[in-house]
Amino acid sequence: MKNKYQNGFLIFGLVVLVLMVLQLDFNEVWEGVRHAGYWFFGVVILWAFLYIFNTFTWWIIIRSGREKGSDEHINFLWLYKITVSGFALNYATPGGLMGGEPYRIMSLSPKIGTERASSSVILFAMTHIFSHFWFWLVSIILFIIFKPIDVGMGILLSCAGAFCLLGLWFFIVGYRKGLALRAMRLLGKIPFVKKWAVPFIENHREQLDKIDSQIASLHSQSPRTFVTAVLSELSCRICSAMEIWFCLRVLNPEVNYIDCILILAFTSLFANLLFFIPLQLGGREGGFLMSARGLKMTASEGVFVALLVRLREIIWTAIGLLLIKIEKKREQD
Repeated sequence: MKNKYQNGFLIFGLVVLVLMVLQLDFNEVWEGVRHAGYWFFGVVILWAFLYIFNTFTWWIIIRSGREKGSDEHINFLWLYKITVSGFALNYATPGGLMGGEPYRIMSLSPKIGTERASSSVILFAMTHIFSHFWFWLVSIILFIIFKPIDVGMGILLSCAGAFCLLGLWFFIVGYRKGLALRAMRLLGKIPFVKKWAVPFIENHREQLDKIDSQIASLHSQSPRTFVTAVLSELSCRICSAMEIWFCLRVLNPEVNYIDCILILAFTSLFANLLFFIPLQLGGREGGFLMSARGLKMTASEGVFVALLVRLREIIWTAIGLLLIKIEKKREQD
């Protein structure tokens, strides 16, 4: 990747990191970390392992697109660094696809070409979001099995279930027929954006068609890879509930892991519905607070978990930006 682009991503990330830090109450943060003790370090270290799931998903997607007999080799450790840096940029952007995805494409393009890099990144993002819908659907089933349901909750779960099924259908169609050209056509119907999108489609139709064919090939020609990728991301979602379990063990040693999964599911659903908010300010915190109350936990427990999770995000954002700087220095050497 050219230095000016790396510098651009780095500066953008640093500005965002400063904004994330400034929103914190440092006295509250210190009290939270002091109270959590070594469990907070467990939360931070946990994500070093969770990113392995994400990297593995992207890695097998890239491998599935290579030609037979090719000696192409993508170093897993290098891909891990790009994955972490991509998520660091995604933490700050509305919708989560304005920083990390361009960075991943531009980093991978010199190794496998722009079209394959674009299709692999789009596929990875699709699989990441696709697994969220499965995670929310599984969580709804867990709630029905383990929790009492009244009329109001039944209506809420029915609406959430319909939303998840609609999302799964949308992505299954996208896997079968491709999504790049359709997404650009959708942008072409949005005021102001269409002035840029329509000429882009006309000038890059062939490339968009190739990207869509590569997206469709994973689903049709490599079903095992497709299933493995989805299960890898779904496993990451389930394992990431350990973060909440670590935090809540400080307050309640008897905390139930199922409750942690349900808290994560509700919080992530609420935060993603507010995707348009920069840095998701207040969205995740509000989700933690409401989900904790919904599971008969105190508001202070919800605030405590939200605080530690936000601090963990800041730490891993800083680590991701540091990895961008390290990669930049390595390429210069």
